[in-house]
Amino acid sequence: MRSASGAKPPNGRVEPANAPVLAAMELLGQRWTLRVLWELEPGRLGFLELRRRMDNCSSSMLSVRLQHLQSAGLIVKNADKSYELTTAGTELGTALHAVWDWSRRWGAALTDPNDGTV
Repeated sequence: MRSASGAKPPNGRVEPANAPVLAAMELLGQRWTLRVLWELEPGRLGFLELRRRMDNCSSSMLSVRLQHLQSAGLIVKNADKSYELTTAGTELGTALHAVWDWSRRWGAALTDPNDGTV
């Protein structure tokens, strides 16, 4: 909860009920969060396969990130120990598609300095 001055609470976290967009940006800004969501977007994956796809992400960091995303209600761990997006996670993925499409255009424009469109 923010104080009357608008400052963050002592733990530095933004409370989702008070500022949902800021809380979402804080969650999505954590290292490896978007990558986990990206990898799970096509469907469920087990920990080892997810870890293999995550390049330089350590197993311990991946475990922490998976726990955060579970707590946030964006992914679920199944009985077979695979992970998949929840409905909220799928909805977030749909919302992020516009960002992913923009990033492709932006990346292409960076490689072609004569193309100023993004």
